[in-house]
Amino acid sequence: MKSLTSLASATLLTLALISPQHLQAQPYPNKPVRLVVPYAPGGATDIISRASATELSKTLGQSVVVDNRPGAGGNVGAEMAAKSAPDGYTMLMSPSSLHGITPFLYSKLNYDPNKDLVPVIALASLANVLVLHPGVKANSLKELIALARAQPGKLSCASSGSGSTIHMSCEMFKQMLGLDIIHVPYRGSGPALTDLLGGQVHMMFDNIPSAISHIRSGKLRALATTGGTRALALPELPTMVEAGVPGYESTAWFGLAMPAGTPKEIIVRMNVEGQKATKSPDFVKRMNDLGYEIVGGTPEQMGAMIQDEIRRWGPIVKASGAKVD
Repeated sequence: MKSLTSLASATLLTLALISPQHLQAQPYPNKPVRLVVPYAPGGATDIISRASATELSKTLGQSVVVDNRPGAGGNVGAEMAAKSAPDGYTMLMSPSSLHGITPFLYSKLNYDPNKDLVPVIALASLANVLVLHPGVKANSLKELIALARAQPGKLSCASSGSGSTIHMSCEMFKQMLGLDIIHVPYRGSGPALTDLLGGQVHMMFDNIPSAISHIRSGKLRALATTGGTRALALPELPTMVEAGVPGYESTAWFGLAMPAGTPKEIIVRMNVEGQKATKSPDFVKRMNDLGYEIVGGTPEQMGAMIQDEIRRWGPIVKASGAKVD
């Protein structure tokens, strides 16, 4: 009887030690963290997500697992992340387009990217690059513009999805020059590039990181980059302004976001870990080599960047007349 009593006492003690209160007291994180990527593998969002997951896994002491959820211009993955439990175990790699373009493009959304997600840290920014299939008979931006004017409605422009900065970079190009070019949306930059390489579409304003290897190998012809200054990774290419389109500028950035309601201390912790990533020599070199420029900063600074995106892209989307129901 004594042994049974002792066993019962030991069991009760063990249960007390693993009570909910005890579990809640365990330091965060105590299990793997999911990083949702709202686009297919192979694009710029996916590339920085995987590099970031590697860095965060080193400093968090837990695995950060990339979970690609493409569809609806990034809204499938973004909505899933926004509606996840606000417990710190789901993050979203949030492209700037999700905040500045999506609210104006989609008339029916089951979530609000600027209310149901909260900023953590902006990691890096980049310009896009205008690339053509080598079969397109244009060796400069001026030649492409002349070709588009001579053949209205014949050229096609691929994108990673309606509402992405890749899409809106093409819309800005069309609007500023009055060109009739067909937009062809895909479920991510990777699938769009596959068809561009195969000649199923003619051109694309792709993010530099996903296009750069194809440019360097000669599989795609690059004409210009879309930033205010020449891209560090492609310094030989002129900007769109230098190539003949005054006033043209289109850039994008990528940041970590979490579901609204996530405890402030977790947001602060993930911001600290994100800042460590932006200062890691390996991360910085890899990102710079691929065409990203490091950003960093506080959640509040990312919030201010979101407001800048809304002011920049709202008028462009409205002027384009583009809508997705």
